[in-house]
Amino acid sequence: MRKGRFQKAAAKIAQRYCESVSFDRRLYRHDIAGSIAHAAALTKAGIISAEERKKIEAELHEIEKEIESGKFQWDEALEDVHMNIESALTKRIGEAGAKLHTARSRNDQVALDLRLYVKEQIERASALLKKLQTAFLDLAEEHVGLVMPGYTHLQRAQPILFAHYLLGQIEAFARLSATNGRSSARLRRARRLLHRP
Repeated sequence: MRKGRFQKAAAKIAQRYCESVSFDRRLYRHDIAGSIAHAAALTKAGIISAEERKKIEAELHEIEKEIESGKFQWDEALEDVHMNIESALTKRIGEAGAKLHTARSRNDQVALDLRLYVKEQIERASALLKKLQTAFLDLAEEHVGLVMPGYTHLQRAQPILFAHYLLGQIEAFARLSATNGRSSARLRRARRLLHRP
């Protein structure tokens, strides 16, 4: 990244300080999806040809397969997931790969990748919450008559049904979950906010 300004490579400790690829590589699918969408936009704007777009997309899919199989070589000197993928693409298809960076910055890529990642994780968390709610409901049905102490301010209070307690927990998860159809659900609200420009 600094080769245009310095004759020597950065010290290892400086490279370690600047790199993020050791943890942001998990965003590779989102980065590749964003790059494919960006290639389509560049084609529509007349910046790259339809043929170049095809080459870019095909090679990005190949890179994705290599990453998933564990064969892709990550380079800490390239700092992040974006530069690793872009560098590999450019080495493989030449100038068309370099053109992909036109009209976007790494900051744009970071913002997009994180939005796509958070959307995916919201979907995953929502699905898991729904499974948890179902498990609590099954447990409540198994123990309809079981009595337990209720608590107020961490003090034992009146007796309640265990099933009633579990149903209360299901409602608490419903306030968080995006799967329950409520407009006030926190995860659903967060997902909606991700669609804003």
